[in-house]
Amino acid sequence: MSEMVFEAVTDDEVRALFPVISQLRPQLSGPDDLLERATRMRGDGYRIVWRAGEDGTPVAFAGFRIYETLYAGLKLYVDDLVTTEARRGKGDGTVLIDWLLREARARGCQELDLDSGVQRFAAHGFYFARGLHIASYHFKRSV
Repeated sequence: MSEMVFEAVTDDEVRALFPVISQLRPQLSGPDDLLERATRMRGDGYRIVWRAGEDGTPVAFAGFRIYETLYAGLKLYVDDLVTTEARRGKGDGTVLIDWLLREARARGCQELDLDSGVQRFAAHGFYFARGLHIASYHFKRSV
């Protein structure tokens, strides 16, 4: 399996990834909504990388940013990570995680972090199998 990971840089590249990210983020209303949000988030360093299937169609998506905290130093935070339902278990997510880990090391990060909804049991198994562990609780409250 090719290890090719591509970065979505142009507006058209971001829009083309909507069918993949919408499987994780169904609240997005369409390709333009994805583009608008990603464009705003890029101001905070948000980047998108993706993986293609054999026919060139996007099959996996990762959105991430690098930032510094007082408690952990520099970290790569994964906002979004999804593989299309049809491609789960074929190694695409592993390729993206491996790419993200290499990027974190290359950028001098001390850790890679992500949050995962408590209901996403299959995703948790995937993360555990790749050496991630539960390090804290994430609390939130609507305002």
